[in-house]
Amino acid sequence: MRGEDAQIDAVAAVIAAASPDVIVLQGVDYDLELHALGALRDRIADAGAEFGHFFALRPNRGMPTGQDMDGNGRLGEPVDRQAYGGFSGQGGMAILSRYPIDAAGVRDFSGLLWKDLPGADLQMADGTPVMAAKALAVQRLSSVGHWVVPVMLPEGPVHLLTFHATTPVFDGPEDRNGRRNHDELRFWSLYMDGAFGPPPAKRFVLLGAANLAPDEGEGRHGALRALLDDPRLQDPRPRRSAPVPRDPARAADPAFDTVHWPDPGPGGRRVDYILPSADLEVLASGVLWPAPGAPLNAVAEVASRHRLVWADLMIRD
Repeated sequence: MRGEDAQIDAVAAVIAAASPDVIVLQGVDYDLELHALGALRDRIADAGAEFGHFFALRPNRGMPTGQDMDGNGRLGEPVDRQAYGGFSGQGGMAILSRYPIDAAGVRDFSGLLWKDLPGADLQMADGTPVMAAKALAVQRLSSVGHWVVPVMLPEGPVHLLTFHATTPVFDGPEDRNGRRNHDELRFWSLYMDGAFGPPPAKRFVLLGAANLAPDEGEGRHGALRALLDDPRLQDPRPRRSAPVPRDPARAADPAFDTVHWPDPGPGGRRVDYILPSADLEVLASGVLWPAPGAPLNAVAEVASRHRLVWADLMIRD
């Protein structure tokens, strides 16, 4: 418990240092009455950042399916859940806000079955399905969730389009995770096209953990690149302020990394995104990644291998 307390204190310190008006948290365990989220909000308040409003929904991660999702002949394993997890509610999303959240206006697409996504990528090149029929009949698209959440600013609502996509690795030649990651990202292009009802015409922000870099590493990059190039969105390309030496083994600039997976992991990558709608003005953006030796550096390392990504936005008249 001491280690967990230290991490919670570190998370609170990082959030207090950033002092956002609204923040989407990833990897927060869910309980029905949000007691854990309320306690986390209070710890963050003790560190210096107060949020009068919070919101979360049950994540798909850890949700039982009753099926042998990986076809290994055993039921009830973590891999047999809607997304890999040891228990229902593990590693969900949450929103903290200084402005009211219109919970009645939330649209939750987390129950959408993968097979019901238009153009779902569910077959290998030879036509073989990537999942057994019984598994496919219950498999949801979202590994954690896809939410559209209105936050009520004095100027009117701003809609948060938020998600956490599965990692595109840890599977076999069928590339089930890679395909699912790609379709989780492609969902947002379809949503903005109106495939799931009228999307907000303006004042929205697409933000979340894509678990994918635009041009590096494993995964299917097309859907992410389409979002980054979409004229309805803008990519402020948040970067850390401290100087970062270039890695000759990488084509990407590490200043834009949002995570570092230590050996034997892939190292640094840009996998977390804030993409405001084109009508919003981006005043500034960044990745809160203090330089080695800076007072907050060690704290940020304890908080998470992912670093806080932020953007300062203004509503244009």
